[in-house]
Amino acid sequence: MSFLNQFIPSPVIAVASAYQTHLGGIDVFICFAQIDDDNQLLLQLRESYALQVGDLVTVHLDNRTGVSEYDAELSVYRLSYKGRVTALNETEVTISPIEYQVYYGISVELEYRAPGYEFPDDPRVQAPLPCTPLTTTPVMDDEEHDNKVGVLITKAQSQPHTTVMAFLSSTYDDVFFITLPQTFKSSLMKRDNQCYFAIDNRASFTFENYVEWNYSIIAGKVHQIASDSALFNEVRELFISKNPWEVGFFSHPDIEMYHLKAEKVVCPKR
Repeated sequence: MSFLNQFIPSPVIAVASAYQTHLGGIDVFICFAQIDDDNQLLLQLRESYALQVGDLVTVHLDNRTGVSEYDAELSVYRLSYKGRVTALNETEVTISPIEYQVYYGISVELEYRAPGYEFPDDPRVQAPLPCTPLTTTPVMDDEEHDNKVGVLITKAQSQPHTTVMAFLSSTYDDVFFITLPQTFKSSLMKRDNQCYFAIDNRASFTFENYVEWNYSIIAGKVHQIASDSALFNEVRELFISKNPWEVGFFSHPDIEMYHLKAEKVVCPKR
């Protein structure tokens, strides 16, 4: 058996998400995660939660702490860990793995799927995303220039899905990101355009006593930016300026550009 703690130090700052089963939304937590030798996670939560034994939880983990920023090859280990709550108390939640893949760059270093687990079918119909209400390019937040990527949290069929994304953010908490239409995250947003974006602030904060400061979480609805608009071209140039190693991807003729219009900031920076 391969161990996750060979790749990810422990404890580590993590982004955990689960469905609010009675409300239809998503709960998102910034927490510490301890990785046990059996690849279970022990989440140490600093705020109230409504999780129960049996609930499905998705956790983003990486070994970014101590690394000032991602480089062109995304040279950190990272994974989206899908698991089930097996025990809890007032401040700790134990999660057993259902499925995960450990990435380094674009390569899969380790993967696991629990015996008998099958990825759930998703009967929800895809529909075109609404067009962005923006007509001009907003002022971007220069304080986020060193934060090259964040964690996009979208609504898959049985539990949230997380993925690392390059992004831009405006001074009004608009978030912009780019992907290809055939990706899983694109299909999820076209089924339900409510999502969350966790901006990784560990280039600025590594405070153990204020773990929440290491991420800002923005919640809202995703809109699409027309590829033939001036806004699309202007924002793409800003992406290239912030992430010049991805110029080839940002210049791909099939890319789609998304605008997450903020409805609330879940975990604002202090």
